[in-house]
Amino acid sequence: MASLVPYRSMFGIRPFNTSLFDAFDDMMDMASGASSAAFPMDVEDTGEGYEVKAYLAGVSKDDIDVELNEGRLSISVKVEEKDEDKNKNYLQKEFAAFSATRGIYLKDASNEGLSARFADGVLTVTVPKIVEKKNVTKVSID
Repeated sequence: MASLVPYRSMFGIRPFNTSLFDAFDDMMDMASGASSAAFPMDVEDTGEGYEVKAYLAGVSKDDIDVELNEGRLSISVKVEEKDEDKNKNYLQKEFAAFSATRGIYLKDASNEGLSARFADGVLTVTVPKIVEKKNVTKVSID
């Protein structure tokens, strides 16, 4: 009989009386290892620039670092376990300290006018594009 709450033991493996599909899911969870801490991102070209959304549920603003270096936008997250959590007697604890970095290359990104906001677990970074100034001077021919 299936339960409503997914079971995970200390090592991330279910008891042997589960289905083959559950066992396969457990193997995939263990194989993904550190990559499971990575966060999803959406990148949209708005015409005048880019809007990058990183979904960071459970992360505070102070744990996020955003950099733009020669067109490479990096979003880094480092969440550390709080001291008060270490002293509690958990029966099961699934949230752990982690760090993850995601990056994307935006070839025509401008450092001027760059902005970021964090609300409801979503980091939104607005990156304007470099505006090419056309210094074209029409020369009349005599």
